Amino acid sequence: MQKLYFFLLFFTSFGLFAQQEEDLLLSGPMVGYCEMREVMLWVQTNGPALVQFEYSTGQGSKIIYKTETYQTRLSEAYTARLIADQVKPGQIYSYKLLINGKEVSRPYAMTFQTPPLWQWRTDPPEFNFALGSCAYINDEPYDRPGNPYGGDYRIFQSIHKKNPDLMIWLGDNTYLREADWYSNTGIIHRYTHTRHVDELQALLASTAHYATWDDHDYGPNDSDYTFRDKDLTYRAFQLFWGNPSYGIGNKGGVTTSFEWGDAQFFLLDNRYFRDPNNRKSGKKSILGEEQLQWLIDALVGSTAKIKFVCIGGQVINTSGESETYSAIAPEERDYILNTIAAEGIKNVIFLTGDRHHAEFSVFEKYGVKIYDFTTSPLTAGIHNHPEEANTLRVPDSYFGQKNFGMIEITGKRLERKVKLSLYDTDGKPLWSTEVEVVN
Repeated sequence: MQKLYFFLLFFTSFGLFAQQEEDLLLSGPMVGYCEMREVMLWVQTNGPALVQFEYSTGQGSKIIYKTETYQTRLSEAYTARLIADQVKPGQIYSYKLLINGKEVSRPYAMTFQTPPLWQWRTDPPEFNFALGSCAYINDEPYDRPGNPYGGDYRIFQSIHKKNPDLMIWLGDNTYLREADWYSNTGIIHRYTHTRHVDELQALLASTAHYATWDDHDYGPNDSDYTFRDKDLTYRAFQLFWGNPSYGIGNKGGVTTSFEWGDAQFFLLDNRYFRDPNNRKSGKKSILGEEQLQWLIDALVGSTAKIKFVCIGGQVINTSGESETYSAIAPEERDYILNTIAAEGIKNVIFLTGDRHHAEFSVFEKYGVKIYDFTTSPLTAGIHNHPEEANTLRVPDSYFGQKNFGMIEITGKRLERKVKLSLYDTDGKPLWSTEVEVVN
């Protein structure tokens, strides 16, 4: 009887301990940037804990690699960004999360992949990626009274089912409320609350995620460089996303770029350096002089065939409505588009959000076509205004409902195809088109 008592006590204690480790997981894990020789993995616990990842090339693999162990802490919102630095190009890895030395299993696949080393060897790889903006997660004590502004988080599950290689978050990835704006406590609460939603977790665990921001995850509505606590939201963005870099030099902001196959992605910051929208005198800028120059030079210097420029607000839209470029900084908009055309930079596609509707616009000058694919909102409220006078909108491309985008890049080196598709919350197709890739 005494042996049975200690036997039961041991296994009861063991089960309790294992449950405690699982309970320490708050959000994630999430796959961040993926390069040929390293991958970033993210996780958030709900208290101090030792976290680590193990990874291998598949079931039955005899070689298990490990990241370093990291102690999560309150000053970093109990987040950890760990590097898998024993990877090789063009491989798919499965991984495990360990908290306090114990594996924490999840009811979905936990995998990541590294880009293939194709240069000088093969045709560029075929791949696809998802994109979207405006993810509002309801939080009743802090929401405005009345009907909930957010909802239907199933869209994250629908994106996951499309099995994207990457996901580009185009801003308003969380919505800071009035109670959040002016304290680190409020900002961290909001980022944590959004990241914790159940429907999002499977997507986080098996797709590489890259992000820029817009006003609501940067600060107050329509905020600009004068926002007092932008360095707090800048720090929160770094804690909760896994981009390969942040900003140009030491100037701040979330600007970065990365390559996948024969495409290069340029993630711009349209808030950190932005002049006030309502300023009536002087030359107004959204990107700021240094970031603007960087964008043009980076596009000119890029050797990638296809160039995706990711920014929170619409660039090509001519309507002059809301926070479109034509409404806020028309001279800067014209400079960007005219310079891309004058420089003969081919295959530039702006990926934009913010507007709470979807549409596709095309600008052409000097024989150069520039595209703007807007996808919005993911879960936030819908602003349906199809009568808006965007003269460069492609007919039948406007959708005033919740949506996400998918882009597929296929074909051999000199026969590349870019297919843009729009889907509803359930993952059903709404619209698609193919963009000509100019060699």
